[in-house]
Amino acid sequence: MTYCVGLLIDEGLVMAADTRTNAGLDNVGKFKKLHSWAKPGERVFVLLTAGNLAVTQAVTSLLNEAMEGRSAKTSPNSLFAAKTMFQAARIVGKAIREVRRIDGEHLGAKGEAFTASFIFGGQIGKERPRLFQIYGEGNFIEATPDTPFFQIGEHKYGKPILDRVAEAKMPLGEAAKMILVSFDSTLRSNLSVGLPIDMLTYETGSLKFEHMKRIGQDDPYFRMVSSEWSKALRAAFKNIAPLDI
Repeated sequence: MTYCVGLLIDEGLVMAADTRTNAGLDNVGKFKKLHSWAKPGERVFVLLTAGNLAVTQAVTSLLNEAMEGRSAKTSPNSLFAAKTMFQAARIVGKAIREVRRIDGEHLGAKGEAFTASFIFGGQIGKERPRLFQIYGEGNFIEATPDTPFFQIGEHKYGKPILDRVAEAKMPLGEAAKMILVSFDSTLRSNLSVGLPIDMLTYETGSLKFEHMKRIGQDDPYFRMVSSEWSKALRAAFKNIAPLDI
């Protein structure tokens, strides 16, 4: 399985994904699920993927191929040709539907589901950054100030902290810390999600990627966050009056 989070705030985007794939207890692997593309000064895109690995890799390969060669700026299938983030999200959806058209029937014949979900974010020119959750059918919804984050994969354990803390006006560094707490909660409760975590933070208007990091087991900041969050939860629990029975 997997766990991916995308968060849109006033200061920018925070995107993160684990790297574990699990096709059984004895078949665990690591694959990158955070993909990024950029033309510095013009546009940036980030895609998080979850679901059938063959499906999600096929989708990212189609997107990569459309952005290569001389027609990259004119092809209707190229993210580099999109004029808005809405158009870019439609291009990702089109790639998903194309993979479904080619492989969907064959997967169904073998009893396998066409399972895939995506979180897609970025910025084009002076348009504000935008964030979308794109489904396996190619349709999508967009993040809003009321709901500034999306999760895909094993999201239930990491959702409570996001529900309580996430808000559009929070600083980028605080948002990144919150995302790591969400991952720590998920890692503790679900063995199908595992380190390392790929994390990207993007500052609104910069139109370039400067902060990308792979967080492993020995990352000092992540270990500190995990330890301090556990201490804080235990202290908060003790400070609540017990039930009078």
